[in-house]
Amino acid sequence: MRYCIHDGPGIRTTVFFKGCPLSCKWCHNPEGLDIQTQQVFDPKKCINCGRCNNCPTGARETIGYEISIPELMNEIMKDNPFYEQSGGGVTFSGGEPLYQADFLLAALEQCRKDYINTAVDTSGYCDTQALLKAARIADCILYDFKFIDSKKHEHYCGKANDLILKNLRSLAETNPRLFIRIPVIPGINDDLAEMNGIFEFIKDFKSIETVHLLPYHNIHSGKYKKFGIPYELRHENGLEVSGDESPNMNEIQQLFESRFRTKIGG
Repeated sequence: MRYCIHDGPGIRTTVFFKGCPLSCKWCHNPEGLDIQTQQVFDPKKCINCGRCNNCPTGARETIGYEISIPELMNEIMKDNPFYEQSGGGVTFSGGEPLYQADFLLAALEQCRKDYINTAVDTSGYCDTQALLKAARIADCILYDFKFIDSKKHEHYCGKANDLILKNLRSLAETNPRLFIRIPVIPGINDDLAEMNGIFEFIKDFKSIETVHLLPYHNIHSGKYKKFGIPYELRHENGLEVSGDESPNMNEIQQLFESRFRTKIGG
C-alpha cells in the first residue's frame, strides 16, 4: 500500500505479509490471517458475464502472491522520492511479518543497504531472537499491545499474551526506537483497570517514543463476508461492538500522557 501516513514516521509504503499466529476478533486485515494465497468472491460486483477466469469487475479476486527480494525492492524504490521528502520509508506489517522471519530479515537488510528507512509492525507473538534481530536492523518497531489480562487476550486474540509481554520486555532492554500501539475497543479493553495495567507494565521502558491509542471502527467487517467467515466481535448481549470511539478515551489519553508522548490514531 502506497502513501501511508499512519504506519510510522513520514510518508510510507506498507508491505503486508500474509500469515498470523493470532486471530484477533477485530482484525482489520482478515486477508492476512492465512499464509496461503486465497480466492475470494464478492457477489455485489458480479454481473453474470461468465468470464470468471478473467473477471472484468473484480468480483473474483486473488489475495496474496509470492515475491522475491529484488522484485519487492523494485516496487519499494518507486516511492523513494516521497521517503526523502518526508522522512518516511517502508513499514512491514501483516498479518504478522515475523511469521515469515527469514524473508523479513532479508528485506530489512536490503533496505538498509539501499538507505531506506524501515519499520516493523508486530503483534509481538513471534520468536524472540527473530524479533531482536529485526529490531537491530530496522529503524523503528511498532508494537501492538492489546491486553494486560492474559485470559482476555486468549479469548479475544486466540493466544495467551505471555510471549508478547516477554518479548516487549526483551525488546525494550535493547533500546530501539519503539512505538506502542493500543487498539481501544469499547466494552472490550477500554476499561481503566485494563489500561492502567498496560500503563504500569510499560511505564519504565525508556525506549518508548510514542504511545498511539487507536480508536476502534468496524467498517472493515464487510471484508469478512468476502472470505465467508463470521465477524465475531460481539458484546456479551450478542450485539456487534459499536463503531463509536470509546467514551473513556480522554481518561485513557490522560493516563498515558502522564508519562509518554501520546497520540490518538496511528
